[in-house]
Amino acid sequence: MQNLTAPELAAWLADESRPRPVLLDVREPWEVQTCQIEGSVPIPMNSIPARLQELDEDLPIVCICHHGARSASVGAFLERNGFTQVTNLTGGIHAWALQVDNSMPTY
Repeated sequence: MQNLTAPELAAWLADESRPRPVLLDVREPWEVQTCQIEGSVPIPMNSIPARLQELDEDLPIVCICHHGARSASVGAFLERNGFTQVTNLTGGIHAWALQVDNSMPTY
């Protein structure tokens, strides 16, 4: 699994020549209600195994959580289940709020 920083993800999302990744937000619903990256797909970590068929293994997926630990676990799970284009957002949504979108609430 690859890792990328919040500024690297922001650059990827701004680059129209690159395919847009699925932003898989694995935080709990209350966390997503607090803040989220626009266009992210919220599927709580504990729901991933039951909802795996909702994800396209042919698309790049960036896993996102609060600080990067849960998303790294989900990314490893996805790779064990045949996904090959999995990336973890290092520092999670917290890093995004601090480094990319200062208007985003932190918790």
